[in-house]
Amino acid sequence: MPAFKIATPAWPASASAADAYAFEMEPLAGVDAAIVEGPVDEDGFIAFVQDADAVYAKGLRFTRRLVDALPERCRAIVLGSVGVDSVDIEAATARGLPVTNCPDTFIEEVADHAMMLLLASLRRTVEQDRMVRENRWKEGRPALLKIPRLMGQTLGLVAFGHVARAVARRAKAFGLHVIAYDPFVEELVMVEHGVVPATLEEVLTHSDFVSMHAPATPEAHGMLQEKHFRMMKPTAVFINTGRGPTVRESALIRALQEGWIAHAGLDVLETEPPAPDNPLLAMTNVTLSAHTASASARFDPARKRHVGRELALVLSGRWPMSCVDPAVLMHTKLRRWQPVSMTRGPNS
Repeated sequence: MPAFKIATPAWPASASAADAYAFEMEPLAGVDAAIVEGPVDEDGFIAFVQDADAVYAKGLRFTRRLVDALPERCRAIVLGSVGVDSVDIEAATARGLPVTNCPDTFIEEVADHAMMLLLASLRRTVEQDRMVRENRWKEGRPALLKIPRLMGQTLGLVAFGHVARAVARRAKAFGLHVIAYDPFVEELVMVEHGVVPATLEEVLTHSDFVSMHAPATPEAHGMLQEKHFRMMKPTAVFINTGRGPTVRESALIRALQEGWIAHAGLDVLETEPPAPDNPLLAMTNVTLSAHTASASARFDPARKRHVGRELALVLSGRWPMSCVDPAVLMHTKLRRWQPVSMTRGPNS
C-alpha cells in the first residue's frame, strides 16, 4: 500500500483511474502516493476519506459538514480550478486546513475569450453569420453602419486580477482606453499596466464595454444588480467571463430587454447549463458560450499537473504554491520553502 492516500470523488467517471490521473501523478513520481476514487455523495465520501492524507476536490461540494469531517491527518484540499466556490473556505480556515487552486493556469485563454466576446458583440458576429446563411446578404452592411468604430472607446474592468490585466494588454492593442475598479488592488498596480483607476460608478457610467472579472466570493455574489445596469450607457456591451453568480441575471435580462444596455457577451450564467426557458437564449442581442473561456489543448494537462505539484508539496511536508487561505499556513506542520512573493491567493 502507498504511504499516502489522496482521496477524490469518482467524477467524472473514468474507465481507468490510472490513465485518468496520469498528469497529476507526474509531479508525484517521487512521492509514495496514490489517488484513490471514492463516492460522489457527501455521506459516502465522509466515510471514505477518514484515512486520507490529502483531498483532490472535484465533482462534489465540500460543505462545512464535509470539511469538518475530514481527518486530522488530511494536509490540504486541492482544487484543479480557478474558482474555489465549491469549497467552504471559511470552514477550512477554521480547521487550519489549506485549500489550493489553479490561479494562473488559464489566464491567456480566458483573456482571449473575453476579447473574442467583446469583438463579436460589437461587430454582431452571430447576427452577421445568420444573415449570410439566411440569404440576407444586403442587410449586413446597414446593420454595422450604426455601430461606432472600436478604436478610442473605453473598456471598464470590474476587478483587476490576472485575467483582467491580460485583457487590458489586449484591449490597448486595439486602441481602447482602459479603466478599472478593484478595492483590493493598489491603484499604482493599475497605473503600471497603463490602466486608469476608477470607482465602480465611474466604470459603469463611462465605459463602452464593461468586463466582469470578480471572483466567486461571498462578497461578490450578486454584485452587479439592477441599479448598476441602469448606470451603463444604452450603447454599452457587457462581458462576463468570470462567474455567473456575481451578476443578478434577472437584472441583466431586464437591462437587455428594455434597452438599458445594447448587448451582452456571456461565457458564464447564474445557473449552468441554463434552463430551456431562460430568456437569454432567445435574445438576438446576446452572444453566448458554454463556460468554455479557459478551454484549450493545454487545459487538462496544465491544471492536472498543477494539482499534482500541489499534492507533492503538501505530502512532502511543504507549503503549497497557491493557497487561497494563506494565513492558515503559519499554523500547519507544513514548512515554508519558497520566498514570500511566491505564495499566492485566488485572485492575486
